[in-house]
Order: sequence, then C-alpha cells, then structure tokens
Amino acid sequence: MTGKILIILLIGFSAFAYQAIKPPPPKICGSPGGPPITAPRIKLSDGRNLAYKEQGVPKDEAKYKIVFIHGFDCCRHDVVIASTLSHDVIESLGIYIVSFDRPGYGESDPHPQRTPKSLALDVEELADQLKLGSKFYVTGFSMGGQAVWGCLKYIPHRLAGAGLLAPVAGIWWPGFPANLTGKSYYDMPASDLWTVRVAHYLPWLTYWWNTQKFFPSSSVAAHSPDIFSTQDRQLAPRFDASQEPYRAQIRQQGEFDSIHRDMIIGIKTWEFDPMDLEDPFPNNEGSVHIWQGDEDGLVPVVLQRYVAERLPWVRYHELKGSGHLFPYADGMGDKIMKTFLLGETFVL
Repeated sequence: MTGKILIILLIGFSAFAYQAIKPPPPKICGSPGGPPITAPRIKLSDGRNLAYKEQGVPKDEAKYKIVFIHGFDCCRHDVVIASTLSHDVIESLGIYIVSFDRPGYGESDPHPQRTPKSLALDVEELADQLKLGSKFYVTGFSMGGQAVWGCLKYIPHRLAGAGLLAPVAGIWWPGFPANLTGKSYYDMPASDLWTVRVAHYLPWLTYWWNTQKFFPSSSVAAHSPDIFSTQDRQLAPRFDASQEPYRAQIRQQGEFDSIHRDMIIGIKTWEFDPMDLEDPFPNNEGSVHIWQGDEDGLVPVVLQRYVAERLPWVRYHELKGSGHLFPYADGMGDKIMKTFLLGETFVL
C-alpha cells in the first residue's frame, strides 16, 4: 500500500511539474479568442503572417529603403531610428522605413523554430513582397541585432548597408576569448546570471524560471532601473511614454513566444559565429556600422569593442557617457542616418 501511495504521489508531482514548466499555447491574432488583426500583414512562404508598419516618404519615391528590426520586448511601433529623426531629414534624403513585428510579438505569428537565419529570410521575403528592390538597408536595435547579423550571414547580396544599434553580443560566440566573456558573464546582476544560465543550458525551463516567484528572474524583462545608466534613467520616461499607446500589444500573443523565446535565441549558441563573417562590401558599395554606448548596462562595451577589432570592416561608433537607450536622445536619429546613409562623420 505504501508503495502504491508513493507511485501516485510521484505521478501527481510529475504532472504538476510538467504543467508548471509547460508554456501555455499562444493566442494567435485573428484566431477564436485571440487578439484582433489591426496591422497590414504579409503571408510568408511557410504560411505564417508577418505584421508591418511603414513610415517616411512613399517607397516608390524613396532613395533609401530601410527595414528596421525592433529589440527585446518591443514591436513594430518601436522604431528607434525614427524616434528623433526630423521630418526635414526624412524628406531631404528620401527615407522610407518599414518595421515589422518579429515572430511572436505584436501581430506576427509565432515561429517555434525561429533562428537568426529564419529572421533573415523573413526580412528578405518582407522586402520582396513590398517590392523594395534588389537591395535595401537593414537596421536592428538591441536584440534586433540577431536578425541583422543573420542578414549579413545569409543574404549579404541583398543589402545596401547594415546598421546595429547596441546589438546584443552573445557570450557564447566562439570568437570571444574566455577571459572576456567570463568577466562579462560574472559582472551581470545575480538574477540575470541565473536567467542566462537557464536559457542557455536548460531552455525548456525558461518559461518556468521567468514566471516563478521563488527567485528573482530577468531584470531586463522586469524593466528594472538597476541596469540603467545615468543617461538611460533620463531617457526612460521618453521611452515609456512612446510605448504607452501600444504596450499591451507587445506580448498579447503570449510571453513565451515573444520575450522568453527571444531570450533563448539570443543567448543560445548560434549556427554561425558573427566574427567569422567576411566584408559584405569589399568594393565599398555599402557599409556596416555599430553604435554602442560605453555605459550600456545590458550590452557590455568590452564585447562590442572586441567585435569591432575582429571585424575591421565594421565602422564602430562608441558613444561616451551613453547607455542602452541612446537612440532616444535628442537629434540622435538625424546623426545616425546621416552617418549611415551619407557617410558623414558621426559626432556625439
């Protein structure tokens, strides 16, 4: 009898544990009980829908066509390069920008097999369906950098230029020396250190870890001010105010297929090492830029400096006294676009 009771208890505990670690199914936009569809969308070749937003001059009149990829816990409305981009610069340069919800965010269908490669192919298909031409520009902010690195790896022939704004650099990229990644790893807050460990080594526990109440989890997902620099604290109200009208849309299909899957993909070992990439513009027909704040509490500046050292064809711009939210600073959009598109010297 005791043995049977123990077996029943074990089965019950196993069932409870399984339910605790299993993410709930996503609430697909347009499905019964799911959020409504409000954005224009394209249907990708694999059947998924990708929601997008256009701004700037009409694409048929544009000289520069840019695909923008948003960061962690954001959506198509979060276009940091346009936040401080003046109307005069948009009109005078002829800038068109299309942003899209990365899979699982906003109104884009989740993609359980999402990788940097699949994101790059999503970008290419979006550009083709919107008829942006044989070449276009890509720009990614923070976690959106994974898609830009993917574009540089898988569709470099389609790019006119690439820009990365405080792109997340993976501490498990093979090209980083162990002493550098070790320091970056252990300099993290304890809560983020454990979040990174779980997402990398035990990805199937990521949902449970980020929803359990026993231990502190991701400070990034919680928008903790502890990870912000002085400049970030000054710019945070501007960032929060810009998100207020649509914040509920960002995770509306479920936290797992948006922010939790983002963590897993950004932290795991990729199928390629960005530091093995070759110059996509050997004849100077385009350029690749990285902008990085030297007081960024989310992306260690030492990692970005090493990437720039390993890839001398990348034009690296380090912003003194700046944090992760530097694109929201006054006039930053104009400066970034003039450097990115016209080759002007970037001056902070």
